[in-house]
Amino acid sequence: MSRKNQPITRDEFQTPKGKRRAWQALMLGDHGILRKFYDNTHEIAPGKLWRTYQPSPIDLKYWKARGIKTVVNLRGDRPSGFYFLEEEACRELDLKLISFRVYSRDAPSKEILHGAQALFEEIAYPAIIHCKSGADRAGLMAVLYLFFHERAPLDQALEQLSFRYGHVKQGKTGVIDCAFKQYRTYAKANGKDLSSVEDFFSWVDEVYDPVATKKSFLGSWWGNFLTDKILRRE
Repeated sequence: MSRKNQPITRDEFQTPKGKRRAWQALMLGDHGILRKFYDNTHEIAPGKLWRTYQPSPIDLKYWKARGIKTVVNLRGDRPSGFYFLEEEACRELDLKLISFRVYSRDAPSKEILHGAQALFEEIAYPAIIHCKSGADRAGLMAVLYLFFHERAPLDQALEQLSFRYGHVKQGKTGVIDCAFKQYRTYAKANGKDLSSVEDFFSWVDEVYDPVATKKSFLGSWWGNFLTDKILRRE
């Protein structure tokens, strides 16, 4: 692997050359430049929570000016130029940065589902949640926020997973929808209330098998090509 293709290190990031490389990675390698033309930012709960894409330091200044207190990064804290830029900007702006890694091409694990419920109870609002493009992982967490925290009916919350936000159900990212479809089928067959978080977690803990769910799901060829090769979803 050539030097330019190796992940940037935290020590390298502290140098002027490292900063330039980090910005290049954010704007080119991570599709940051495309976000200047397609703003996939949406309010989930008025005045409390927004879903968005990978923010640049300039974007974070904007969010700070709007009164945001917490930034939830759904991509994890793995070494990368975009993460180091975000980390530095949040520190300078006195924004609380929380890394809560979620996956767009896996059925959400039991740990993620329980962790999301706890996360939404603990963070300071107003807040933003973001992944790379604001489509899949941000969509999943928007569903969980509305269902867990705002107590919206699950069918209503699931509107956050739609093509309107860039979510492609027909690709591998549709495994997220598959998991919720399994619960809806179970709930209706067993007289469970789709507004009940307690019923949902009983199913999660006693019935749900995320590994089997992923194995059972097959996206369409064009959906997989779109999400994997064109959009390069994580």
